[in-house]
Amino acid sequence: MSSLRIIRVLPAAARRVAFLVVALAGLFAAPPGSAAVFSATGTLASTIQPTVDSFRIALGALNPNVAGSFPTGRREINWDGVPDNFSAPNLLPGDFFNVNSPRGVVFTTVGTGFQVSANSTNPTATPVQFGNIDPSYPGTFEPFSLQRLFTALGSTRLNVHFFIPGTSIPAFVRGFGAVFSDVDLPDQTTIQFFGPSDVSYGSFSVSPTPGSETYSFLGVTFPANIVSRVQISNGNFALGAGVTDQNGFTRDLVVMDDFIYGEPSGPTAATFASFVGHRTRRAVVLHWRTAQEVGVVGFNVYRGPTGHRVRLNRKLVAAKGSVAGARYVFRDAHAPRHGRLRYWIDAVGTDGSHLWRGPLLVSAG
Repeated sequence: MSSLRIIRVLPAAARRVAFLVVALAGLFAAPPGSAAVFSATGTLASTIQPTVDSFRIALGALNPNVAGSFPTGRREINWDGVPDNFSAPNLLPGDFFNVNSPRGVVFTTVGTGFQVSANSTNPTATPVQFGNIDPSYPGTFEPFSLQRLFTALGSTRLNVHFFIPGTSIPAFVRGFGAVFSDVDLPDQTTIQFFGPSDVSYGSFSVSPTPGSETYSFLGVTFPANIVSRVQISNGNFALGAGVTDQNGFTRDLVVMDDFIYGEPSGPTAATFASFVGHRTRRAVVLHWRTAQEVGVVGFNVYRGPTGHRVRLNRKLVAAKGSVAGARYVFRDAHAPRHGRLRYWIDAVGTDGSHLWRGPLLVSAG
């Protein structure tokens, strides 16, 4: 039996959260916005494959495993290329997929480390599917993409932090998804998404299928690059010698396979939806609206020709920081009363970047 859900989570004002970007002293509101949730579960890999493929399409083309960032697309980790010296019974370094194979992720856990399961041809004859930890596990778990699986050790939780691949520069992604093996209980296996200043965008549950060697997939995309890390919780017990899975009766052990996520890059700058203006008897009133403005600290307003723009605002017009966008009004009380005027909007990014919109021509009254 399998199930498939693709759910649109609408914006909710009650879920808006304010956070302070201290370095730039800018105040943002960071709601989760519209999140597309891709979820499937079943007893066969083929039952979740269509949902996994749909999630891949939503993120874009697969990029190569090289340092640096691409403007669009996705990255993936299927664990199968991890060499034997970094696989069971050995530990996987938490930064392996940012240093050894640069894909822009670093793992952390409060446990004792991470392990990738051995394959069937490993030189030390280590049992597959974490049979080196407990002999029952090869009958409990099953890989989605052959042959290796992934787990944290000593804890059910791990964090995935995003970086510009091959660097120590923090990055953001538009979405993240993972394949899980042997999810038996509802609401025990989850992915929680975080943005700048560790603001939570919500926790999403992985759907279960009772029994052994089952498959589940959960992926979530957002309208922009806003996710700085995810926290994954796997079942309710960590793997260990003598710790057997009970198919949800007290113990639910869960491991992971493929990770699929958007290209790690800088936060998405403002997307302008409109920029208009009109004269009144005493001023020119400007209106602009953004579709989203993640990674924007605020706006400057300029008047004048391209080579001689004059800034009109004394203080930065603070961004409202909404993933869903926001509306702004600015009054130029000192606008000349005659002739056509040119106006510009400068969106200032949290990284010091500038995105210009204009010129907007406002005719004589």
